[in-house]
Amino acid sequence: MKKYREKIMGGVFFTAALTSILAVFLICLFLFVNGIPAIGKIGVFDFLLGKTWAPSNSPASYGIFPMILGSIYITAGAVIVGVPIGILTSIFMAKYCPKKLYKILKPATELLAGIPSVVYGFFGLVAIVPLIRTVFGGTGSSILAASLLLGIMILPTIIGVSESAIRAVPESYYEGSLALGASHERSIFKAVLPAAKSGIMAGVVLGIGRAIGETMAVIMVAGNQARMPAGLLKGIRTLTANIVIEMGYAAELHREALIATGVVLFIFILIINLCFSVLQRRDKK
Repeated sequence: MKKYREKIMGGVFFTAALTSILAVFLICLFLFVNGIPAIGKIGVFDFLLGKTWAPSNSPASYGIFPMILGSIYITAGAVIVGVPIGILTSIFMAKYCPKKLYKILKPATELLAGIPSVVYGFFGLVAIVPLIRTVFGGTGSSILAASLLLGIMILPTIIGVSESAIRAVPESYYEGSLALGASHERSIFKAVLPAAKSGIMAGVVLGIGRAIGETMAVIMVAGNQARMPAGLLKGIRTLTANIVIEMGYAAELHREALIATGVVLFIFILIINLCFSVLQRRDKK
């Protein structure tokens, strides 16, 4: 009976794995079948490097280069804001935080992960945007506002994964460093963190994926201007925002161009994960 039960559960797990693979394959198939022909019609260089997005003009223009730069700038800004804070917070929670405070801090960071994007967007709209408008001038809806908001949004991912990676490092690493005369801080930063680097990098990559794929919050604070970036305090539109804003009324080549934009976004995510895999392999060597 036990033997049959193990075979049944093995079949269930195998089916679940195949279902996941099939789902990814179908998503890729839909994107590339519907998006690649549009890129061919528009022209690869006109589509990827074109600086004007004007589907309603005659002739229409479908250049997504401003949105590519917008996504890169906002994601880079989110990484600059979120990664140092997230990693330092995870170190504090794993190695410094008192137990009583940890019982409050841990649920608080987990709660951040459960807040809907639209709530983050509303917070950015009523708090971050007016603050930037007051301090720096302008409308407030800008690359800076979106970067700050996304930096906050990726914190739970980075903190959770990084803390788990730090706690997974054998205690002997830390104790051995102390035995050799290193201080508490030096033992953590020179012995524990390097050993947890792979897990911390995984958290950073997941945070980057969250930032580059975020839509609703960015729409509410970034200004949604399909133009070349003109500074941190100017509005911008990202690839995801471009798809969401126009897909509802798009038709024919316009709709296909938006799907092709999804292909570009998908390739970005693949490149990020590929770079992470390469770094992991180098570390193992």
